[in-house]
Amino acid sequence: MVLRKFGRRSGPRRAMLRNLVTSMILAEKIVTTEAKAKQIRSITEKMVTLGKRNDLHARRQALAYLLDENAVTKLFEQIAPRYEDRQGGYTRILKLGPRRGDAAPMAILELV
Repeated sequence: MVLRKFGRRSGPRRAMLRNLVTSMILAEKIVTTEAKAKQIRSITEKMVTLGKRNDLHARRQALAYLLDENAVTKLFEQIAPRYEDRQGGYTRILKLGPRRGDAAPMAILELV
């Protein structure tokens, strides 16, 4: 896994990633920069894999990472059963082009 620092110290960086993954699970699609999308893709896929395990330990691990209990409920009851037959590749990144303000490359990260 490539560790991207995003110009932040470890605490704020971890909080940002947790927020993005929680939003990704609740909305099932987010628009962000390409670098952030690539970073949270692997974390989101690990969360879906936890949801597929569907045991108490996996639920507690997801609760420890995600910031919203509704996201954990949605992950285990709606999202994970969708991917029961799938062996990975639960997300897709679609590139949008540069952002108007600072020309940062933007992307859509969505669940397949």
